[in-house]
Amino acid sequence: MTPHRHYRVDADGVGIAVNEWGNENDPVLALVHGGADFSRTFDVFAPLLAAAGWRVVAWDHRGHGDSDHAHLYSFEADLRDAVRVLDTVAPQRPIAVVGHSKGGAIMTSLAEAQPFRFRSFVNLDGIPYRRPGPDLPEYQRADAMNTEITAWLEHRRRTATGSRKPGTIEELARRRAQMNPRLSKEWLEYLVTVGAREDADGWRWKLDPSMRMGGFGPWRPEFGLFRLAGLGVPFLGVLVGADEPMGWGTKPHQVEKWMPRHGRLEFFEDIGHFIHIEQPEMVAEMALDFLGDPS
Repeated sequence: MTPHRHYRVDADGVGIAVNEWGNENDPVLALVHGGADFSRTFDVFAPLLAAAGWRVVAWDHRGHGDSDHAHLYSFEADLRDAVRVLDTVAPQRPIAVVGHSKGGAIMTSLAEAQPFRFRSFVNLDGIPYRRPGPDLPEYQRADAMNTEITAWLEHRRRTATGSRKPGTIEELARRRAQMNPRLSKEWLEYLVTVGAREDADGWRWKLDPSMRMGGFGPWRPEFGLFRLAGLGVPFLGVLVGADEPMGWGTKPHQVEKWMPRHGRLEFFEDIGHFIHIEQPEMVAEMALDFLGDPS
């Protein structure tokens, strides 16, 4: 379903594209997409939530979808952008949140830092796990930051004037199938029509060509575990077992000891990372049951 409303939020000079489904007077439910994704990937999932009485709000992260490209991408920048959007749509009351993958990790950090924004939180396969290692001495951390900055500047130099390779709808769908191998050809081709633009020489994904997985800055996947343990809001974590390129591969036994006191964990062995696209009705029913009556 095409969003009912579309507008932009200014995040310190970066325009963030926001899409909404449902009645604008209903309680807010924020949907937060993952890395290299965009908010229109919720075109099936979001209407199911809106039909239950939620005002579903989803935005494109900077450099993704219809949001502005920027000179710098980082976990912290995505956090600040999220705060700008939430301040716009729900400035004075806590809201329900569903985050997928990177979106789940971002919202975990925000929920730990600003729990007053959340009435409940569903994390869809956004709980990365790596065995936490010892912290670095200060001098080693400085050297690591120097290496990180140098690599980032070299990457920006290579990609500053680049553009994504054009192709037909079928060609772009085949490329996306490499990271979404379990999704249907019809769905992937549909995503091209809402997540790419048609130029004179063909279709191009709107994702900034300078974007790289992991962004920039002192963030590691295992940091999310420490945030998870500190959550004080009702929490539902969803993990999947099917192996996929974009998935974290996290298993329940790896994170159970980090679960918050108000948390619950669900595991689906035979579903992939994009669980809300593979099984939208099942996931919507599970999320709605956990979130409760919108009013």
